[in-house]
Amino acid sequence: MKKLSIFLFVCCIQFVNSQELALVKKNAKIGYISKDGNFKIEPQYKAAKSFSEGLAAAENNGKWGFIDTKGTWVISADFKDVKDFNSGIAVVQKDKDWVYINTKGEVQKGPATDKVFDFNNGVAFFRQADKVGLINPKMAVVLEPKYDQIKHFENGFARVEINKKWGIINTDGKEVVEPVYDEIGNYFKNTTWARKDKTFGIVSTGKFIPVDGAEKIWDFENQDLTYAKKNGKIGFIDLKGNWTILPIYDKAKAFSKNLAPVCIGSKWGYINPKAEFVIPPTYSDAEVFSSNGLAPVKEKNWGFINEAGKLVIPTQYGITSNGFVIALFVKEDKGFIDGIARVKNEGKWGFLRPDGTVLANQWFENAELFSKTKEKNNTTEVVTEKTKPETKPAAAKSVTKKKK
Repeated sequence: MKKLSIFLFVCCIQFVNSQELALVKKNAKIGYISKDGNFKIEPQYKAAKSFSEGLAAAENNGKWGFIDTKGTWVISADFKDVKDFNSGIAVVQKDKDWVYINTKGEVQKGPATDKVFDFNNGVAFFRQADKVGLINPKMAVVLEPKYDQIKHFENGFARVEINKKWGIINTDGKEVVEPVYDEIGNYFKNTTWARKDKTFGIVSTGKFIPVDGAEKIWDFENQDLTYAKKNGKIGFIDLKGNWTILPIYDKAKAFSKNLAPVCIGSKWGYINPKAEFVIPPTYSDAEVFSSNGLAPVKEKNWGFINEAGKLVIPTQYGITSNGFVIALFVKEDKGFIDGIARVKNEGKWGFLRPDGTVLANQWFENAELFSKTKEKNNTTEVVTEKTKPETKPAAAKSVTKKKK
């Protein structure tokens, strides 16, 4: 009797597509638009938050839950309050207690803590007996509580305080700068600024290098130069603590695209690393250049210039607010981000393209920055193999792909 052997192999392949959505408020309801200006989720929520890791918090009948990018409730609105997802974990208020949940809405138990902290850079703080340590998203202890303070992680590093002295750790809890300083900056290319007693300097490879006459040093951001104060004036230093641009300015901001905003008297312009004015000081305020080569500048209102100093978008917009927006604007957030800038015009908020056109020609009561989301698509691959009698060669495989 001839035997037939049939093998069925099914595998589910998961693809992740990224898109960007922005929370907007229209007719007192919140919805979400994509970068083509169309509503991905129509305005329908009384209260909601921006997307984070593919989920957005939304309110329903006085309770909070989470929706996906199609507006489907994936975590029921059962919570009194919620925070955003980060590292696959969110902090939510369940009854009277704040707890952790995963993206399935399941409560995650971590070590005992005096306060539940948000995740950031793959870790979260936990506090016991006034000391702070770190846990990971699996709720395992990364760092036992030992510091008096741990500041927010930036690019995998955080400032820590113990016995009124400051240092820096990474997300593994390892000290990269020993906590022996009275003040300390961010960690950039294995370097930071610090203050020891009354002396400001640079810390590199564990060595403190005093900066001549420095009264204050700001964080390194985009380039190997940062601004510092000496004798009440602002100049620029490099990663070795050398004054590369003499302190002659009244105010300054970070270098980006080899241009830095500086202020003389009450007017702002832009210099290059040779301290040459590329854009003369004619503006009442100015911000750093975004990666697309445009920077916000202010006369009476705000507009945008290119790297040659040409005004490419008229100064007719607002870019900050005393309300919800100002807390979200840091560093580049006042300019173009991934090709879109959020601006205010006649009391309404909208989004500009680099050519000055308004996204979908729409203005909203509120608008928040675009945030990246992730959508998962499952593709099921079915492979069947039919084998004829062992004395004959196997038949060719047939493959069909079916998308769910």
